[in-house]
Amino acid sequence: MRFFNRLAERFAEARLKLDVVLIWAAISGLCIGLIATFLRHSVNFLILQRSLIAQAVTGYPVLAWFIPSLISGGMVSLSFWFMRRFAPETSGSGIPQVEGALDGVSTFRAFRVLPVKLFGGILSMGAGMVAGFEGPTIQMGSAIAKIVGSLAKTSQENLRILIAAGAGAGLTAAFNAPIAGILFITEEVRPRFESWTLAYRSVMVACVTATLTTRYFNGQNAFLKITQFDRVPLIDLWMFAMLGVGLGLLGYGFNFCLFRALDWFGQLQGIPHRLMGWWVGAAIGLLAWLSPLIAGSDYQVLTGSGEGAIFWSFNQEPSQSLLIFALVMRFVLVMFCYGSGAIGGIFAPMLSISTLFSLLVAREFNSWFPGQIPQPAVFAVAGMGGLVAATVRAPLTAMMLTMEFTDNYFVVLPLLMTCLFASMTAHLLGGEPVYSVLLKRACDKLQGKPQTDFV
Repeated sequence: MRFFNRLAERFAEARLKLDVVLIWAAISGLCIGLIATFLRHSVNFLILQRSLIAQAVTGYPVLAWFIPSLISGGMVSLSFWFMRRFAPETSGSGIPQVEGALDGVSTFRAFRVLPVKLFGGILSMGAGMVAGFEGPTIQMGSAIAKIVGSLAKTSQENLRILIAAGAGAGLTAAFNAPIAGILFITEEVRPRFESWTLAYRSVMVACVTATLTTRYFNGQNAFLKITQFDRVPLIDLWMFAMLGVGLGLLGYGFNFCLFRALDWFGQLQGIPHRLMGWWVGAAIGLLAWLSPLIAGSDYQVLTGSGEGAIFWSFNQEPSQSLLIFALVMRFVLVMFCYGSGAIGGIFAPMLSISTLFSLLVAREFNSWFPGQIPQPAVFAVAGMGGLVAATVRAPLTAMMLTMEFTDNYFVVLPLLMTCLFASMTAHLLGGEPVYSVLLKRACDKLQGKPQTDFV
């Protein structure tokens, strides 16, 4: 009888702990959805105001390019100062810092990270930097979850669970992609927990509540509203495997160039951060002014997170030379912006780069096999996640992210083929996942060791 009483007591304690952690995860997801919505709307508001100011000075040849450069330079300079002064760990995407906190190799100052990442990210991305929302929302999501857990005085193990749940909810809120947020934690972050069941449930609860919140404010449509495609014939799947190989090569080169860019900017220690931010922002502001002139449309093809480039490639049917130019410029600008240490993620820019690359490949296939391939736009959707799969080495996350982001669920097989072959190609070339290398580089920097990378 005593045995059953003890068993009942332990079951009651375990149930209480389970329910409490799930409640904190739900509260965290709600807050993350609100913060992510505020971030997106604030950035869009600043981009709109910059555009209106640029239109107001269009008739003045000098002011037409000088004012956009001045505004963007000032915004990025202020973002750099804010970041370096209060929380240097908010530089870049912040995902390696979250992984480091979960692995116990770095500290996580949540109360500092949250405001700095939020307002620094608004200024940086509002200036037109080639950076995505997902980096800030993931790091802020983990910060919010840690704050909630700390205020609730929960255990260290539960705190780690909440940090992971917050990261998944952050990715979810950035792309309106709850399943991708869950897969991101299990496939890329891969934390170790005493109770995986509790951890999975907490991540799912946080992702669901974050999704409900963002969809309440932004609607239930996909963030990227493009054509929904039918199933691709099985006989055509080999083309998507070839596309995946090409994206794997591109992903290997992407990681290599990204680390070289970080090394190059790291050698510019003598330049004050505010001045560095001003020059970087001014260059982006100038390109934002030039972008509509080059692309022949109002889409921000060269700057921004990449949605403008994707819509432009789908709706405007640009020439081959313009596609190549946009692809090269966005590739270089991602290195420029991320290498400088600006706040922002690389997921969204990679989606746009892989879209442009895939459209180029589709046109080449069409010239080699006229009338025998699916619509070129199907290649763009299938290839969208290929670069993420190759660089991050998370093919399932990349596949699900693309389907949820575009609301294209019938292209699951082409997506799977592309992401799988892209990931395998990058692995066979000897590359390592980008965030693992970035975390190792950050740890080496703290210990005063030489910077290492994947080659």
